[in-house]
Amino acid sequence: MKPAIRNLAIVAHVDHGKTTLVDHMLRQSGVFREGQEVAERVLDSVDQERERGITILAKVASVTWGGVEINVVDTPGHSDFGGEVERALTLVDGILLLVDAAEGPLPQTRFVLAKALSEGLPAVVVINKVDRKDARPIEVLDSVYDLFIDLGADDHQVDFPVLFTVAREGRSARTIEALAQPDLGLGPLFEAILERIPAPRTGETGKLRMLVSNLDHDDYVGRLTIGRVSDGEVHAGSEVLVCGERSNLPSKVTGLYVYSGLSRKAVDRAVAGNIVALTGITDVAIGDTVCDDQAPLPLPRLKVDPPTLSMVFRVNNGPFAGQEGRYVTSRQLRDRLRREDYRNVAIQVSETEETDSFLVAGRGELQLAVLIESMRREGFELTVSNPQPVLDRRGGRVLEPYELLMCDLPQESVGGVSEILGSRKARMVEMVALGSGRSKVTWRLPARGLIGLRPVFLTETRGEGIMRTQFDGYDDWTGEIIRRTGGSMVSDRDGRSVPYALFSLEDRGVFFIGAGEPVYAGMVVGEHSRSNDLEINVCKTKKHTNVRAAGRDEHVILKPPRRMSLEASIEWIDEEELVEITPASIRLRKRHLDFGIRHRMERDKKLATAQSS
Repeated sequence: MKPAIRNLAIVAHVDHGKTTLVDHMLRQSGVFREGQEVAERVLDSVDQERERGITILAKVASVTWGGVEINVVDTPGHSDFGGEVERALTLVDGILLLVDAAEGPLPQTRFVLAKALSEGLPAVVVINKVDRKDARPIEVLDSVYDLFIDLGADDHQVDFPVLFTVAREGRSARTIEALAQPDLGLGPLFEAILERIPAPRTGETGKLRMLVSNLDHDDYVGRLTIGRVSDGEVHAGSEVLVCGERSNLPSKVTGLYVYSGLSRKAVDRAVAGNIVALTGITDVAIGDTVCDDQAPLPLPRLKVDPPTLSMVFRVNNGPFAGQEGRYVTSRQLRDRLRREDYRNVAIQVSETEETDSFLVAGRGELQLAVLIESMRREGFELTVSNPQPVLDRRGGRVLEPYELLMCDLPQESVGGVSEILGSRKARMVEMVALGSGRSKVTWRLPARGLIGLRPVFLTETRGEGIMRTQFDGYDDWTGEIIRRTGGSMVSDRDGRSVPYALFSLEDRGVFFIGAGEPVYAGMVVGEHSRSNDLEINVCKTKKHTNVRAAGRDEHVILKPPRRMSLEASIEWIDEEELVEITPASIRLRKRHLDFGIRHRMERDKKLATAQSS
C-alpha cells in the first residue's frame, strides 16, 4: 500500500508568486493557529531573501489536505540558483509550475521545466496574477502548451491540469470565470495536486536507500543530512552505510526528523516517500546514498550544471586589515569556503598558487555576491577580484559560456541598447513588436558581457526596460570586452578626505567617498571622466596665511558621492582592481597598492603590446 504522501516542488521564474502561494497554502491547511501573527513570505526566512525579495535557498514545508500529507519544496526563481532547483527535484514526484498571467513563460520557467520533464515528473500548471490589468491568461496558457511541446514532453506530461489563481488573496479555480465566486480558497488547487501528483515511487528491494540532497546544521542537534527515503525505511538509532563517491563508511542515525508545517518533528520511523533529516551522520556529502548496512545499493549521484563565472577570494592585506572583522586569516577563509563547497553543489572552490587566495566558481554574479554578503555578515574580512568566465578548452579551441539576453523595452531604446550590447560582443537573434511602443528583443552574448550591464541598461531605457537571461551553452572566445570607459581616481596617500580637496577635484570625475572618510594609498576613491587612471590627493587642506580678509573663507558644497553597493563594486572593477569587504565597509582598491609597481606593470604592458603589433 502506497503511503498517503505527495511530494512536489513549486517552480517558476523570479517574482511570479511562488512563496506568496505557499504562504496561503500553509494558512488554509491549518498550519497556523487562529489569530497567529505570521510574516509575509514566511518561507523567505534568510535575511538576504527578505531584503532582496527573492528566494535563495530551497526549503521544505509540509501541509495536510484531505488526510494526505503534502510536502511542498519552495525553490528559487533566479537562474543563478539553479543548483537549488536541481537538488530539489530529487526530492519530489511532480511539480507545480507557476506562470505569471501577464509575463508568461520566461527563461527560468523554461530551465526548471526542462529539468522536470527530463526526470519524467508530471506537472500541475498554475496561471497566477489573473487580477493584473494587463493579464492575458488564455494567451499565456497557449504559450505554456507550446513550451511543453518544444521541450519534448510526452502525451501524459502535456495532459496537465490548469488552475487560475490570485496567490496574494489565496484564491484558485479551474476556470477564470469561477474566480469571481465569493469565499473562494485554494481547495481546487489542493484537489488538482492530489489527482495529478502521484504517490512517491518506491524501490523493489525493501532495503533502505536515501539520496542525500542537502546538508544543514542545527545549533542543538548538529549536522542534518536531508533527503527522501527512496526505498525501505529508516529508524532512529539504526546502523547505516554511507555510500560515497570513492568509499563506503559505516555510521549511525542518532536522530530522525520529518517535516511538519514549517518545522521538523522527531519520529522513530520513516518509510519510503518521506522527506527526512537525519542526525549523527558526520562524514557525508551531497550526492551520497544512505543505505542499509547489509545492502550497499547506491543511487545515481546528483549531477548539476557546471559553474560559468569565477572569482578569486583573498585575505584582506590592506592597511585597514583586521580593524573591523573577526575572521581575517587565510585558514579561516579556507575553512569557510570549504564548508560552502561541501554544502552547495553549485559552488566549486579550488586552491591557487598563492597560499592566501582561492578560486571560487559559481552559476552567476548574483550567486557569488550572495555568498560574499553572507561571509561579510558572519564577520569575515576579504578581498575579491572581478568575475571571469570559466573557460572550456577542447581540441585546441577556447570556449566560453554564452547567455541569451531577452529584453522587454521601449521601441525608442532599441538602438541605444543595441549599441551598448554591440560593444559587449552581442548578436541580435530576434525582435518582436509587442505593441504600445514596446519591443521584445533577444541577443546572444558571452556571459562576461552581462557583468555590469544592468545599471547601464536601466539608464538607457530610463528604468522602463526589463532584462532576463538564460544559459545557452559554450562557444568560441570572442576577444576582449571593454565594459568601462572611465578610469580610476586613486588616492596617492594615507589620511582622511577633506572637503576642500574633493571640491577642487569634482570636475575630474565622480567620487565614491564623501568628506571625512579614511583613505589609503592605492584606494580607488572615484571614477575618472577619462579612460586613464589618475593619482589624486584627497587629503589636501587649504593653506592658511597670516593675512585674512572678511568673507574670504568659502562654504564648500559637495556633490553627493556615488555609493557603491557590493554588486555594483563587483561589476565596476577591472582586472587590476579588487573589492575590499569587511563587516562595516566596502572599499575599492588597486591590486598593487604601490604606485611604482603599478607604473612599471603598465609600462611593460604597453611595451609588450607594441612589440606584438
